Amino acid sequence: MPIVAITPCQKPLDYEAAVRRAGATPRPVALDESPADVLHGVDGLLLTGGDDVDPALYGESPHPAFDVAEPGRDAFEIDLVRRALDSNLPVLAICRGLQVLNVALGGTLIQDIPSEPDGLLPHDADGPPTTLAHTVTVTPGSCLAALVGPDETRAVNSRHHQAVRALGHGLVATATAPDGVIEAAEVPAARFCVGVQWHPENFHRTGEFDRLFDGFVEACRTRFRTGETGGTGRTGGK
Repeated sequence: MPIVAITPCQKPLDYEAAVRRAGATPRPVALDESPADVLHGVDGLLLTGGDDVDPALYGESPHPAFDVAEPGRDAFEIDLVRRALDSNLPVLAICRGLQVLNVALGGTLIQDIPSEPDGLLPHDADGPPTTLAHTVTVTPGSCLAALVGPDETRAVNSRHHQAVRALGHGLVATATAPDGVIEAAEVPAARFCVGVQWHPENFHRTGEFDRLFDGFVEACRTRFRTGETGGTGRTGGK
């Protein structure tokens, strides 16, 4: 059975349950572990949600709404995801995870959606974790489109005040909200590297986004079966 490393967060249970349902073993990791040791013996990496990525990492001063993450988390996760992509390890990035992925690849972030001058939609729905905030339009032909089903427009449970602004190297946007905010991105040249801004793990009981986790775990399973130990580079071939 493939093993998926899951980065530390305040609410890990739904991530772990979604990974188990898809047929993999979750391997929660701690911030005091070595990123190299974490990735040794795992078949995939799941970057979880959480507080804000330090804007100094993409050359900006913090917005007043900046909500600092756990000490050391930014550096730990950026190192992890760069190593994972260098090894062609499957990566699924969720909410903050997409932001970490983007910054790790040289991108920038919208620091606070409500403060943007263009009157963007609310992206932080009140209510239970499965509360739907808005729809997203998925790019046909993308990896994400193959995983979330044939409908190009899906309702999602966004809970974020930050988002991708300029895409990092090798990333392409594959879903947007009606206001144009990027809600998903992927690295087409990687074996599997998909990031979504919403929280699909919250639907592990009802199945709305099962195919996203199934696709991720299948990529991990392929790596597990082949016993690969390395890849072709950060944006290397499949």
